[in-house]
Order: sequence, then structure tokens, then C-alpha cells
Amino acid sequence: MKCKICANDTAPFAKATILTKYNIQYFRCPHCQFIQTESPYWFDEAYNNPINNSDIGLVGRNILLSHLSQAIILSFFDHNAKFLDYGGGYGLFVRLQRDAGFNFYRMDKFCANLFAQGFEAETSRYELATAFELFEHFVEPIDEIAKILEYSTNIFFSTELVPPHIPLPQQWWYYGLDHGQHVSLYSPQSLAIIAQKFGLSVYSNHKTFHLLTPKKISPFLFNLVLRYKIATVLRYLLRKRFNKTSLIPLDYFKVTGKPWV
Repeated sequence: MKCKICANDTAPFAKATILTKYNIQYFRCPHCQFIQTESPYWFDEAYNNPINNSDIGLVGRNILLSHLSQAIILSFFDHNAKFLDYGGGYGLFVRLQRDAGFNFYRMDKFCANLFAQGFEAETSRYELATAFELFEHFVEPIDEIAKILEYSTNIFFSTELVPPHIPLPQQWWYYGLDHGQHVSLYSPQSLAIIAQKFGLSVYSNHKTFHLLTPKKISPFLFNLVLRYKIATVLRYLLRKRFNKTSLIPLDYFKVTGKPWV
């Protein structure tokens, strides 16, 4: 197979059983260290539930991501602009962000919108797109990233990078063998190539959180803001400084036509 990131030849890397019954092949690119599966013929079954049953950390993760994203936005972007959560799942993240005063919208064609009804994305440009736990699901990463960039040239996203020791599928939970939805696993080198393809810079904490952007920012400051305790204090201080107020009253009026009393 050709590498989905750099188009070089890949080599068979490992085999594993997903969904407890399909024996599949993983391929690894010796040039950019990207790991991909064979063509995912099992996807229809894997996505019977768009959000898999083993994702028990969903609520806590959204709270964490809301804090980190607010700190990133307040530090590096126009906090009064519009924002997009791409692949926004149940809409919990969007609701948390709007509650905190950030004008977020949701886009997800596969999952029901439970928490942010009335705030689906419009066809327009956004200051920043967030894409959390999404890149590893992409069968054709370059094409999918290009779609996100149609909405914003700034993408703040999460995906676990392959550890330096390059674990086998049975040695690392992030392969997602139980649900079969993770088909693309990235390395720092593959993220650098993605950024180069789109004429962007990439900033990363070299593990989970990454930013694609045309902006030039300090890698040190980016990583500093991503430290949870610092992000929590920073978002509190900057929200107070910028007088950020919740959008709940406005959202209530939009949904009901009645004032928030």
C-alpha cells in the first residue's frame, strides 16, 4: 500500500483481530512513520454506534477539552469570532463552549445532536475549527483535512501520536481493536508532512494535542497553555479580563422565542 500521508511505499507492520472477529493487516510507512490499516471493509459494522460503547471517558474529556480550547482561543485567536467543532458528536462540547461565552457551532453528519440543537454549522468561515478524537478515524486523511480547512485555516485537534517504541496493536489501547474505528495513527513526522502539504505550521505537545495554523506562535507558549492547571487559571483570568459572558440567555431566546428570566 501507498502511505496515505506521504505517498511512499508502506511495509506490512502487524496483524490483529478487531471487533473480536476480523483479522486485519496494519501497514507502516518507513518514511513518515504513519500507520494505517488495510481498506476498512468492516466500517459499516464498526459504526453501528457512531460513538463506541467503550468511550467511557466522553464526558470528562469534553470538560477537559473545553478548558484547554478556551485557553488556546483566548491566548492566540479572536475570542469574539465564530468557531466550529467538526465531528462534534452529541454536541456536548459546543454546549459547554457556548455556556462559557464562545460562539461555537457543531458539524457531524454521523451522530445525533443531543446538546446543541439549533447550533448546527453554517456554510461560512470560522476563526478556528476543533476536531477532537477524529483524525484517527480518517480513511483518507489528506482529503478529510482539506474538508476541514474549507471552514477554517486553523485546526486545533487531538489524536494520540504513536509512541517512540512503536507498539504492536496488542500493546497499545489506541489501536481500538474492540471497536475497529481507528484506522490512521500519526507520528510527529506525519503531522509535519501534513502541515507542509497545506502550507501551514504545526504545533504539538508531542503526544495528544496539536494545532495546524498559518500563524506563527511560540511553541513554548503553546505547550505552556496546554498544561491543565495553567489553562484553568488562564481561562479564568482572560475570560474576566475580556468580560466573556455566557450565551445561555441568547441561546434560550433563539430556541424558545422567550427571554431568559
